[in-house]
Amino acid sequence: MSHRPFIPWPAKVLRTAAAEVPEITDDIRALWDEMIEAMNAMPGVGLAAPQLGVSLRLAIVDASDKRGQAVRMANPTVLHSSAEMRLHEEASPNLPGVAASFERPRAVTVRFMNEDGVDESQDFVGLWATSVQHQIDHLNGKMYFDNLSRTKRDMLIKKAQKLR
Repeated sequence: MSHRPFIPWPAKVLRTAAAEVPEITDDIRALWDEMIEAMNAMPGVGLAAPQLGVSLRLAIVDASDKRGQAVRMANPTVLHSSAEMRLHEEASPNLPGVAASFERPRAVTVRFMNEDGVDESQDFVGLWATSVQHQIDHLNGKMYFDNLSRTKRDMLIKKAQKLR
């Protein structure tokens, strides 16, 4: 199976909030499978549907040591964030060749609709928490570098453009 190409930044789909998912269908499950394949091909620890050009609030996260532990989420929302922060370098296949380090909450509690169409809440810690926050940013039309100062963001984008 192959996956759709990663949409290059600054495509509109990457800058627009994605649509809510009303129910889990076989098409949604197939899209999650495609997203997992794309994530593993990067390789990465998460992916949001808009990164493949699909403007739906769907994300997957798998920060496990061995693959196959992906959490499939529809309409994820952060309910609680820890006060303790964690520094981590983030990147995106939508703007390849560059990355930036910054802090996000070390742990989050997220509510989402799972692959069975049931709402659940789950705690994520460490790299899992960083990745799920990164994916929710994508679903809200934000890129990781939007969390940087204007100067750092402009430098990062200029560097990425030179690499193209």
